[in-house]
Amino acid sequence: MAWRDAVQRVWWNQAQGLERLALTVVLSPMAVAYGTALLATRLPWRLGWRRPQSLRAPVVVIGNLVVGGVGKTPVVLAMVKALQRAGFRPGIVSRGYRPGLRAREIPLAVEPDSHAADCGDEPLLLRRRAGVPVWVGKRRAEVARALLKLHPEVDVVVSDDGLQHLALPRDFQIMVFDARGVGNARLLPAGPLREPLPHRLPPHTAVVYNAAGPSTALPGACCYARLGGLYSLRDWWQGLPASPAALKQLQQRPAIAAAGIAHPERFFSMLEAAGLRIERLPLPDHAPLIPSPWANDSRPVIVTEKDAVKLNPAAADAGRVRVAALDFDLPASVIEAALAALPSPGTQPHGPPLDRSPGLPDLQGAAGTRS
Repeated sequence: MAWRDAVQRVWWNQAQGLERLALTVVLSPMAVAYGTALLATRLPWRLGWRRPQSLRAPVVVIGNLVVGGVGKTPVVLAMVKALQRAGFRPGIVSRGYRPGLRAREIPLAVEPDSHAADCGDEPLLLRRRAGVPVWVGKRRAEVARALLKLHPEVDVVVSDDGLQHLALPRDFQIMVFDARGVGNARLLPAGPLREPLPHRLPPHTAVVYNAAGPSTALPGACCYARLGGLYSLRDWWQGLPASPAALKQLQQRPAIAAAGIAHPERFFSMLEAAGLRIERLPLPDHAPLIPSPWANDSRPVIVTEKDAVKLNPAAADAGRVRVAALDFDLPASVIEAALAALPSPGTQPHGPPLDRSPGLPDLQGAAGTRS
């Protein structure tokens, strides 16, 4: 934990003095090796020796260049809603999270009553909130093919993450950043970047900043998630609407705010801005919550939707758990750009998948230097 925290401080320019120098010296050679491997991996795609797999439906990829959460899930949900309003019938593919899921060779359908331990917390959240087919697996192109085979009604695939999965074709892609941007702008493990920040956007690409303002030099639209109300845990599992009244009731009493997400401080600050008096309970990202870490406390507990999927609504302490509902609307410019890049709803596009995929980002600086 201490080592990981120290590396994170270097990534996000929070380390000072000897700590920063020592870790930079240790991690820089590994970043050079990572960058070299990245170049070698992408060379066959650049030379046309390998091509994205062909799918019968267009694909929208939503991902991030940095490691860790940047608020990508709300963007996926908002894009699915925008596509539905435009007449599409979307499905979602994801890799899922947990060591066992990362190694999953066979695509798996996520059902509303699936267990987060089997399919991942974020895919289960997407399935319950979006109400569209969601499939997970290691190779997203194969997962998308399995989804499309069993769901002939789906006419567009939204990929939760997958910017670096070159076998997956894409008609449009969205890069998501939060307020931290790219940190020290170095490649893994010397920095948080999975790949270098491109000098210019590839075709059919938009940038969304989940922040009050842009955090990189890339042009993009800003949109920040906001608190829309609270559910009881049971109501959330039953698909009932959030209750603004529940938010007002909790403003009168102290509560525990628990968050097993990448950056819980953003969640806590949002609750405090809504007038709630909370005790912060930050948890590791994707924490299993078994047993619940607040079991010996009688105060109300507020959790994220990502954590709610791991909680049993029939548990003894479920009655005091509230789930925070977040509202997020994609900027109109992003929606318009995405729709312009897609064929009309219901059509089955054919032709070389490479012709309708954005170009690969510029890999200048891929050996671990600043881009």
